[in-house]
Amino acid sequence: LFTHWCYILNIVTFYLAFNLKMQSKVNIILRRVANRAFGLTIRPQNLGFVASGVRTFADDASLKKTVLYDFHVKHGGKMVPFAGWSMPIQYKDSIMESTQFCRSDSSLFDVSHMCGLSLRGKDAIKFIEGLVVGDIAGLKDGTGTLTLFTNEQGGIIDDSIVTKVTAEHLYVVINAGCRDKDLAHINKHLSEKRAAGYDVSIELHDDRSLLALQGPAASEVLGSILDADKKSVLETFYFGQMRTLSLAGSECWVTRTGYTGEDGFEISVPHAHTLALAEALVSNPRVRLAGLGPRDSLRLEAGLCLYGNDIDETTSPVEAGLLWTVGKRRRELFDFLGGDKVKAAIAEGASKKRVGLVVLSGAPARQHSKLLSEDGKVEIGEVTSGGYSPCMKKNIAMGYVPKALEKAGTKLKVNVRGKISDVEVAKMPFVPSGYYRPPAPKK
Repeated sequence: LFTHWCYILNIVTFYLAFNLKMQSKVNIILRRVANRAFGLTIRPQNLGFVASGVRTFADDASLKKTVLYDFHVKHGGKMVPFAGWSMPIQYKDSIMESTQFCRSDSSLFDVSHMCGLSLRGKDAIKFIEGLVVGDIAGLKDGTGTLTLFTNEQGGIIDDSIVTKVTAEHLYVVINAGCRDKDLAHINKHLSEKRAAGYDVSIELHDDRSLLALQGPAASEVLGSILDADKKSVLETFYFGQMRTLSLAGSECWVTRTGYTGEDGFEISVPHAHTLALAEALVSNPRVRLAGLGPRDSLRLEAGLCLYGNDIDETTSPVEAGLLWTVGKRRRELFDFLGGDKVKAAIAEGASKKRVGLVVLSGAPARQHSKLLSEDGKVEIGEVTSGGYSPCMKKNIAMGYVPKALEKAGTKLKVNVRGKISDVEVAKMPFVPSGYYRPPAPKK
């Protein structure tokens, strides 16, 4: 009997040792995929993951999990740490295939790691306009806009979508990686304003998930799970607008927006109904699950900023090419945090500008690759995001260059791990946008 148990113990020991070895190899591969896909720093000590839909004992218990975690695992999601969450980087298809499918059909992303909140009260708009650059008061009810939270120096604390549900209710979505600092910033000013008599309160929607259905087939797919008498609402439901729709037996807040450059919807759904909604959507053959990898490829092709890479608290809206987010009415008074600095930056002009780049030869230019003058002798800037474009079949990037070199067609060099390659400044977005907008008025 003793010999029998020793034999079993040897088998178990060998199995565990083999799995540790294989898991280590897959960890390394996933880290490289993540780093090369979108410049994330993923450390081996906190990389708990799931490969091919099978749980491993290396899952990091400290990572938060969305309601759909088991759903991702079941569908073969490769899970990696991102902003303190365990999130799928990809599924069974490649990042290239997933990116292309979103451009031709539609993809479903779990973006529940992002933070949704509501500001309510008679002074909600007045309060938020002290912190962001957008003209929130000028929005129609049920309409939102991309805006920027700025600091006292006019730098970008975060980029966010703010929707004016009504004159006394704002719905705000902030980035997962900025959640803690954003909430601390908002609550600090909220306390000050409430003490001064402002009627405004905050509510976090941590009881809801957020799903993003993106791609040219998104409207068709969403319409397929709407009641027959509700399908027509999508015809006049335009980019930037928000509606409350009944989906999979639950009241959902649906915003026609996204982070891919395609038509699509971001759907806030109560946790209890999230799985049913996800299953209803992926049952459609024109939908595939997609993870962080293709999400980054898509936003790079669309010329959209990734906070922490392309913009941060040292970047001004002028430098980032985001001056359009500063509402016309707001430019009259610049009465938001850091407004005087933004006004000065507009008057003086930015010394550097964010530009698109096409790498004409060599390997992809990743974050922190140095940009050089055309003769390769002078360092003139830096790449902030870069990778292979599955749709353009070219290496593309974004970065900052002196204002004098921002014109499309300008030839430069880039240093990629010691090798000098040719690059050219290009207009963004790199691929045409597919946003669903109202028809142009007849002349």
